[in-house]
Amino acid sequence: MGASSRYWKIWRINPASEQAGYKLFLVPPAQDFCHKQLSRSQNGDVETALYAFFYNQKLEVDDKNRAVAGLCLRCYVSDPILKACQKIDNLFGTEKHFTYQDLLPFVLNDDGESLLVLDKDSKNQLLLDKNGQAKTASFKFFSVRVLQTYKPDSQSRMSLENWAYLQTRQNPELKEFLSEFGFQHLSDWALLNRARSKQLERFSQRERHLVEVFHAVYRRDRQQQRSYQTRRCPDPTNAQQQEMLAQLKQRKVIINDSMELIKELKLVVAQLRQYDIWSYRESIEIQDPETGGYSLRSDLPYEFLNEVDVEQRELLEFLHEQLQLALLKAIKEEIQASLNRLEKSKKYAPLAQKFIPGLKLYYGQGLALKEIVPQLGMSSWDQARRILNPGELLNKVRYATVQTLLEKILQKAEEKGLTKLPPQPDYLKAISEQIEAFVDEEIFQEASEEIRVGKNRAMNSVYARQLLQYIEKR
Repeated sequence: MGASSRYWKIWRINPASEQAGYKLFLVPPAQDFCHKQLSRSQNGDVETALYAFFYNQKLEVDDKNRAVAGLCLRCYVSDPILKACQKIDNLFGTEKHFTYQDLLPFVLNDDGESLLVLDKDSKNQLLLDKNGQAKTASFKFFSVRVLQTYKPDSQSRMSLENWAYLQTRQNPELKEFLSEFGFQHLSDWALLNRARSKQLERFSQRERHLVEVFHAVYRRDRQQQRSYQTRRCPDPTNAQQQEMLAQLKQRKVIINDSMELIKELKLVVAQLRQYDIWSYRESIEIQDPETGGYSLRSDLPYEFLNEVDVEQRELLEFLHEQLQLALLKAIKEEIQASLNRLEKSKKYAPLAQKFIPGLKLYYGQGLALKEIVPQLGMSSWDQARRILNPGELLNKVRYATVQTLLEKILQKAEEKGLTKLPPQPDYLKAISEQIEAFVDEEIFQEASEEIRVGKNRAMNSVYARQLLQYIEKR
């Protein structure tokens, strides 16, 4: 049984390397273990053998060997943990105030030396002292947490590398940090509560007043609640709404009642979501830190579903066919839904007829919203944005596309005997992540980038072409 050097080399934070912030270290105990212990195994792969040692499955293994086997696995997962941080950094482009080095302390916190095992319930990390005695570890390594939560025999059968990558993206501390930059899909009130000045630069004065007053009341109360960080942001109370209305009146922003206040706050939230609509972008290739070369990602849906024995060619054809059908269905339904909302709106009903012509100008001629205003006889850029709202439309089409494709994939998996409906939560979560990555790579990455271009935009994405083709047929 040959073991890769990934099982005895670990990526660690290295402040001395100012440019990279990390360095690859050799871990001699892990190297010796792989060469000596694993060479005795005749069957199975390295990962399975290491897990057998680490979890003491049908083996009488002492704690030290268990810990070193775990150290080998910790070396292995350090690579996808590092790559996940680098990918997240790339998702935000250049308009951000952090680098991937800021993310590393949350998840790349393994020293590559401490020997740890899990208790009998696999719930707690135990540190072995110099005498081999196990005691509860005061510092928890994220790499060990990845191993604690990984289930190699689960229905999803996701690879350890993919699992480490997904767990890095779901790390609570990392998500809390990134939520300040629009990465986490927050609830409406959480998103509004955490809105930053940079996100408000394009807002009207009225909208900025709304956010400032919301912060003055809601954020104040939220911070006074001891356990607010562990609870989902609730709806503003009636008392909070009344206080907001009073403060807005002092700023000469007149809103008649609470219902109208909530409606306007929701419109602000919709704009905040546009700010990070492209936050799911990912490259189809990843860079190998050791060689510097690029290779296809291992976490795309067809790779993942290959692991559950679905024929690759058949699956790829099925995926692409269903993706196109799902996209067309979503475009048709969301455009109609947008029209219905406009027509039912007392404020915007007279402008509903300009929705389709506006989309034609936006996607057909590549005009910016401010250029569309005079052509459609609108009063302002803000009015054009509220009527057309291409970012919100894209976001809704993306969501609907993902949901439809997920439904088709699950039906396919049931036909193949890979899962039952409804599927197990871990299977559903895993495949949902994979489908989102696939859909974004194929369709929505390019579409969201088009929207962000200020001038000389060229709407040539699959999404833009399909949308334009549909509205021209109406």
